[in-house]
Amino acid sequence: MEALGFPSLNAHTISCSSFQKRTPTKLPYETNHFSSSSSKPKGPSYRTHHFRRSATRMQADNEDFELKQMRDMAAAKKRWDALIRDGKVKPLTPREAGYAIQLSNKTLLDVRPSTEHKKAWVKGSTWIPIFDVGDEFDAGTLSRKIMGFTMGGWWSGVPTLAYNNQFLSKVDEKFPKDTDLIVACQRGLRSIAACEVLYNAGYRNLFWVQGGLEAAEEE
Repeated sequence: MEALGFPSLNAHTISCSSFQKRTPTKLPYETNHFSSSSSKPKGPSYRTHHFRRSATRMQADNEDFELKQMRDMAAAKKRWDALIRDGKVKPLTPREAGYAIQLSNKTLLDVRPSTEHKKAWVKGSTWIPIFDVGDEFDAGTLSRKIMGFTMGGWWSGVPTLAYNNQFLSKVDEKFPKDTDLIVACQRGLRSIAACEVLYNAGYRNLFWVQGGLEAAEEE
């Protein structure tokens, strides 16, 4: 596992004319067994129509879900902007966060999921994921998880991430409400979502690392 750190101080086309039209010869004993279209059996054409109708309905459901996600994301962004604008959450660059950790002994709270934390960790940080990979992957459970709290999929690219119901209780176990918490994730979105959860729970000394740990690596 790699250790991360904040900056230190120091087709072919075929013509119909190429084929000769032939009229088949009808034998005297041949008869038409199906006198009307209503008596035709419901064969492959019926199944194709049913499949297309189902596919269209699924597409419409997906579009509705994506539209809901976009609306939810836009509403969340407004809330997050208000937290920062009103001074309830203080933004820090990765360099400023590094200085604060080294000089002021502030706590770094890493809220990344386990898939990211296993690749690299931050020395001296406390890891409590706000979203993590779900243990159950059946369609019904997964659908409930996504619909229940969709933010995990918005910026992770992994729709199986689910909200960690123990996030707040684990933070409460380790840190009192007056603790100075510097909250970070990989790119900065899940961490601002964590700041909102923590602020609503009574934490008032919250700092957010803009751009996340990826930005820290670039510096």
